[in-house]
Amino acid sequence: MNVRNAARAVIIKDDKLLLTKNKDAEGFFYLFTAGGQEHGETLHKALVRECLEEIGAEVEVKELLHIREYIGKNHEHASFDSDVHQLDYFFVCHLIEQSLDSVPILPDSHQVGIEWLDMKELSHYRIYPKELKGHLKKYNHLIPSPVYLGDVN
Repeated sequence: MNVRNAARAVIIKDDKLLLTKNKDAEGFFYLFTAGGQEHGETLHKALVRECLEEIGAEVEVKELLHIREYIGKNHEHASFDSDVHQLDYFFVCHLIEQSLDSVPILPDSHQVGIEWLDMKELSHYRIYPKELKGHLKKYNHLIPSPVYLGDVN
């Protein structure tokens, strides 16, 4: 099995984080807008494409914030993710259009919408990867944080 690259958007505006809202048997969970990189496609182009599909908005991709490795067999979802090995590249993104009523044009299978979550309230939500919640709470352009987060969920 190959290692898959995926680009993920970190969109923060007015102390709120834009995530896709998803639903499974356990209830609602939130994900960073993201998608797999296709052959011949840059990570930036993959992320622009995925943002249009999942949040219905065009973004400007800025700096790389974090790299997360995910080896499925090492985490709580190993029963269905054991063969997954993925590198996620989290980029700071800015919405080009400031509309808050964007509609996904091609949502993921579990996606039920999009939602702006208050940065101070992230601990109250089921967000994946969980590890990022702590890093984002401390997010500040002036304070360096680790880029490579390792194999985390």
